[in-house]
Amino acid sequence: MSGAGSDRRPGNYTAAMTTGTGEAPQTRRDGPVPPVSGRVLTLPNVLSIVRLIGVPVYLWLLVEGELAWAGLLLVVSGFTDYLDGKIARRYGLVTRLGQLLDPIADRLYIATTLLSLAWFDVIPWWLVVVLVARDALILAMYPVVRAYRLPIPPVHFTGKAATFNLLAAFPMLLFGHVEGWWQTAALATGWALAWWGTVLYWVTGFVYLWQVRAMVGQRRAQRSRV
Repeated sequence: MSGAGSDRRPGNYTAAMTTGTGEAPQTRRDGPVPPVSGRVLTLPNVLSIVRLIGVPVYLWLLVEGELAWAGLLLVVSGFTDYLDGKIARRYGLVTRLGQLLDPIADRLYIATTLLSLAWFDVIPWWLVVVLVARDALILAMYPVVRAYRLPIPPVHFTGKAATFNLLAAFPMLLFGHVEGWWQTAALATGWALAWWGTVLYWVTGFVYLWQVRAMVGQRRAQRSRV
């Protein structure tokens, strides 16, 4: 994804706040991460926009009862989600717009798919509540992040794993409701991915909570020295 690839060590929070840039120094084990640019028209950004356009198309297919095509569209969306980040990091096309579009597209797809699958009785409503509660936890931290003018915490690998599992689970669950020899295997695989994705989704929430807590502590320490 376009916004991924930054170093996640706590020390980066101090450096980011000390420099006043609001961004952590971007390094990786295998070398420097390409700098974030202000470009708009890049291939990763186009892929993210295509994913956003695919949301109403997915809903239309679902309403028309085209479950197989709706599931296939989710598979394509998941592939472009992986591809845009890979291209961005590989060719130095990480942009501020991409860092904004990518998580928006992810959350929109997850929210839309969750609500639509629950509406059509593919998944239970309690699963929707569990996943939405995690997002509520993240939103609850926004006032603190804003009050202390904290940089956006870097994307953690568990967040990527959670998104991958959830985006892979949803089409499998849809395929499991299309008559054919694959139904049992699709449902079993879909629910396994859904459970893993849900657990990792909450793990990511607590990681984000820890990151914000660490940055708040560092910000308070800086203010006390002034």
